[in-house]
Amino acid sequence: QAQLVESGGGLVQPGGSLRLSCAASGSIFTFYGMAWYRQAPRSQREMVATITLGGNTNYADSVKGRFTISRDNVKNTVYLQMNSLKHEDTAVYYCNRIGADMSNFWGQGTQVTVSS
Repeated sequence: QAQLVESGGGLVQPGGSLRLSCAASGSIFTFYGMAWYRQAPRSQREMVATITLGGNTNYADSVKGRFTISRDNVKNTVYLQMNSLKHEDTAVYYCNRIGADMSNFWGQGTQVTVSS
């Protein structure tokens, strides 16, 4: 059974940092590149960062240079290090395989709020 458990969100001031974690079931993690997505209120879910099975990474322009995605293939965990956070980064963050859509299983997400 698919499992995606996101954690690490919270309230942070602008300019601060957070590190998100996502524990994924082996059925997803082993065979797919992974991605972080986010959904702000009244907005569509968007891709933030991706990492392939080979470790190649890609980022949305809005987070390039501030966010870093990584994966631990032993722990079946994907991370998102977020630095220099901005108000517009406020959203619920989700992880899933690259190319996931709303027909796929999704975890509960983790809330990130950037506010002074």
